[in-house]
Amino acid sequence: MRSIAKKTDDKVRAPENRRITFDGGLDIQLRSAPIGFAYRDGVFGPVPELRTLEAIRPSLRDHNCDGPDPVYVIAMDVGRMEHRKELQKRMLLFGVVVCASGKLGEEPVRSQGHVHAVAPHCGWSTPELIEVWQGRALVYLQQFTSENPGRCIAIEAGPGDQVVAPPGWAHCVINADAHAEMVFGAWCDRQYGFVYDEIRARGGLAWFPTLEEDGDVTWKPNRGYSTSSLLRKSARPYPELGISGTIPIYDQFAHNPDSVQWVSEPARVARVWQFFEC
Repeated sequence: MRSIAKKTDDKVRAPENRRITFDGGLDIQLRSAPIGFAYRDGVFGPVPELRTLEAIRPSLRDHNCDGPDPVYVIAMDVGRMEHRKELQKRMLLFGVVVCASGKLGEEPVRSQGHVHAVAPHCGWSTPELIEVWQGRALVYLQQFTSENPGRCIAIEAGPGDQVVAPPGWAHCVINADAHAEMVFGAWCDRQYGFVYDEIRARGGLAWFPTLEEDGDVTWKPNRGYSTSSLLRKSARPYPELGISGTIPIYDQFAHNPDSVQWVSEPARVARVWQFFEC
């Protein structure tokens, strides 16, 4: 009888939720089997969407590679209960993503490369404000998805670092550590949409990250584009956008909702985008 009881206990024991390293201002925990999120008291959020390996193969260097599945999990429209109406009124949406540990062939785990679709309410391909909550990340950005990709930039970021993807730029977020999950939050436009077509037609973004045996990330050009160079840099504050880099981006909204309004209304800072340095 004792052995039967023990087997029953093991079968029903649920995986424990885990605390996220960086406090992003929302009471959310990581969930296992499958990876995802648990929303705590006072926080709303959807059932997370799983991004399978099959779904992202067209954007990978090796379309036939093995890797974790799901590759990453995304929850769009997360927030504190008291902010729900304000977020809807301002056309703002907060998303949270967890990328699995492991590798995709030689590549690190990453999100798909995409450009934001033009939001009908503002007529812009809207920007995104990204904040790393756990792990080591690289945010890759390229100016165009045509044969000439223009400026190509890879920004290194750790917990608490913030990165802006400008309007119209293609981008993806990469888990730079194969041995741990990576989590980030992001401000997006409520009428968000992801455009993949031209990137997939070129076999991915202009540069592919690869993980070396020592854990370093190197970059290989995608021959689907003309020759380009890649600039690697660290995350920086964005005083021109009112982002200091010292306050979590959700808390910044909570203290002053107007401070991140440029995400859904990029025309407010149109001059900034003309000369923007990622």
